[in-house]
Amino acid sequence: MQEQFGAFTASELYCPKCKTSQPVRERLLLVLPSGELHEYRCSSCGTSLGERTTTAPQRVPLVVPPTAPHPKRRLLR
Repeated sequence: MQEQFGAFTASELYCPKCKTSQPVRERLLLVLPSGELHEYRCSSCGTSLGERTTTAPQRVPLVVPPTAPHPKRRLLR
């Protein structure tokens, strides 16, 4: 099945302190090897309303092929 949505970010969440749906600000909390941890805070009162974890893209290890020694360079022993 084809993936329809990449990732969601919240624009508004219910704030129990304000007792209404409020716009939110997303704040980066931690950068982890497996991804990033973000926190949603109410724009009006600053109450923490939730968290979101994003996964880091898979890193392909860089493989550097061995190089031959320079033909005019002598190795010191």
